Amino acid sequence: VQLVESGGGLVQPGGSLRLSCVASGFTFRSYDMNWYRQAPGKERELVATITRTGGFTNYAASVKGRFTISRDNAKNTVYLQMNNLKPEDTAVYYCKTSTYWGQGTQVTVSS
Repeated sequence: VQLVESGGGLVQPGGSLRLSCVASGFTFRSYDMNWYRQAPGKERELVATITRTGGFTNYAASVKGRFTISRDNAKNTVYLQMNNLKPEDTAVYYCKTSTYWGQGTQVTVSS
């Protein structure tokens, strides 16, 4: 199993980023997918979840209305569209399914 995140970077407050996570080594369409994040000195937290078919999504209260999780089962990819970014969104963002984690991608929101 391999999960490879990309799309992180430095962005100004109010800006947008789209993270991608490409999966391999398992039947992607059969698994719910999650995005987590971990800020310095803080515990890792669940940001968003999407079910196998994409029919149901759930978000942490802190990102609801600003972030959107989606997936393309034909491309074995899950996305996290992040809009109106705030400095407190600064963290390493991880893709996760079952017990498998990606390596993470750094998102820094700063002016």
